[in-house]
Amino acid sequence: MSTIETDPVDPQVEVLSARDVPLGGPRAMTVRRTLPQRARTLIGAWCFVDHYGPDDVAATGGMDVAPHPHIGLQTVSWLFSGEIEHRDSHGVHAFVRPGEVNLMTSGYGICHSEVSTPGTTVLHGVQLWVALPEEHRHTGRDFQHHVPAPVALDGGEARVFLGTLAGDTSPVPTFTPLLGAELTLRPAATITLTVDPAFEHGLLVDQGEVTMAGTALKPAELGYLAPGPTTLTLANTGSTPARLILLGGPPFEERIVMWWNFIGRDHQEIVAAREAWQNASDRFGSVTGYPGDRLPAPVLPGAILTPRGNPPVAQAG
Repeated sequence: MSTIETDPVDPQVEVLSARDVPLGGPRAMTVRRTLPQRARTLIGAWCFVDHYGPDDVAATGGMDVAPHPHIGLQTVSWLFSGEIEHRDSHGVHAFVRPGEVNLMTSGYGICHSEVSTPGTTVLHGVQLWVALPEEHRHTGRDFQHHVPAPVALDGGEARVFLGTLAGDTSPVPTFTPLLGAELTLRPAATITLTVDPAFEHGLLVDQGEVTMAGTALKPAELGYLAPGPTTLTLANTGSTPARLILLGGPPFEERIVMWWNFIGRDHQEIVAAREAWQNASDRFGSVTGYPGDRLPAPVLPGAILTPRGNPPVAQAG
């Protein structure tokens, strides 16, 4: 569901609520998904937002996602606590740690596994996807790692893992203009950030009592702001620190088909990708070092998968 705040002074903020989804199967850990949903498919090229934890690994078993495929997207992994071991068919063996971004490009096809490490006691973070534009969506496999330095704000701190914010620019390349940053706000702090007026923005609340452009957001909610404003005001109205993920980018004009772990443009493309995975095609390669079988693709729905996009963008302000 979504609700719209109609404050006559502040820009309109659309509030997107999360739904619970089992990650990697019904016995796996549960994540809170705010994107995509019926009210909104994308924010910029960001097309998928999963928020999980704090998850007691001793009680739940943590994360164990067997090798699975992707096409037409980039995965962006960001942790608040814990550690995840990443292996992919590009030959990368890496770890996801708090405050360090891992970006994997699938392009034409890649597969990877994700497993929380034995030393992880509490797993907490976000898993994000970026849709690749038409001219780049069949690009080759790639992997980028970056540790952004903290940037002091008047009332908090930012870590910019993609794009530019608060005078800091991430060196990680992207195929469309993007913004991705972790923000922390001290109790009772208010900050005003200079933002690109061509971008739409999404604010995911991890913890704290927060307002975005005057609209209250609860933990696990995602606030959406259309292009237009040159500044964005965020406030922590509570007595404990707040932690947020700020996403942004210009509206993604292409319509996409999202099914399972694939992003395509029509039904037949998804069918072909599923068949290639089921037949162990070289398109996706293989993961070395994962102690188990790969994930089989689910059965396709009986109906034709149709492309989806966002509703027309109205300038905020």
